[in-house]
Amino acid sequence: MSIITLTSDFGNLDYRVAAVKGSILSLNQKVNIVDITHDIQAFNLIQTSYIVRNAYKHFPKGSIHIISVDSFQHKSRKNILYKADGHYFIAADNGLLSLIFFDIKPEAIFEITLNNRFDDIVNFTSTDVFVPAAVHLANGGLPGVIGRKIDTAKQLLFPKPVYNESEKMIIGEVTYIDNFGNIISNISKDFFESVGNGYENFTIKFRNLALSKVFSSHTEVVSDWERETEYHGQSAAIFNDSQLLELTIYKGSKKNGAKSLFGMNVGENIYIEFS
Repeated sequence: MSIITLTSDFGNLDYRVAAVKGSILSLNQKVNIVDITHDIQAFNLIQTSYIVRNAYKHFPKGSIHIISVDSFQHKSRKNILYKADGHYFIAADNGLLSLIFFDIKPEAIFEITLNNRFDDIVNFTSTDVFVPAAVHLANGGLPGVIGRKIDTAKQLLFPKPVYNESEKMIIGEVTYIDNFGNIISNISKDFFESVGNGYENFTIKFRNLALSKVFSSHTEVVSDWERETEYHGQSAAIFNDSQLLELTIYKGSKKNGAKSLFGMNVGENIYIEFS
């Protein structure tokens, strides 16, 4: 059974998500439709890239991923199909797919040519363009039938951490805040370890706070499970399951997690000083 996933900034109040699902089922009732999320902040490509990048890998190869974020139709922008890492990704050519695959070269890129004739009217890109393209692939169709192969798509630069050698400091930034209020940075474990090789100590600095240890998981924060409740609310730095540096409050939430207690926002800097 073919799998089509849906990611959007539509929310769940309006009709749009149901319209997309109904359009898919009208063309193929046997498709397995899976929601990744519809709670993306409007037009937020960085947030979308983090979520899709970490979700799609858990689906079988050959899965088809419709990403309806900043996807409203206009003639000056293409709609594209990426084949990358054994999966298919359908989105507007707004740079999003280059953010998801900033370190992976796509196997092929196609401009979707469905509904782009002079007299075709596209009222809703997701149902009029993305769905027919996705169902075509789910039915075993070839990308070349619905698209024209192109060499490149719009490129956006994913924010990368830098190392200031004279200051012995990594400078990174907040790129995502999750549902528990955890603050996720763009500093990877590999980058941290490669820079930190040869140094004995480090200090993670953000706002007016500092931490000098990184845990490998949230539960590692607790050193005595007989007294686990005493650790609730403790601040910590960890490398999360995406191997990115994360600032967290143990058992925090949106209301009392790192985001609210540290007062940080996406785009703010995080520093790691070595000594």
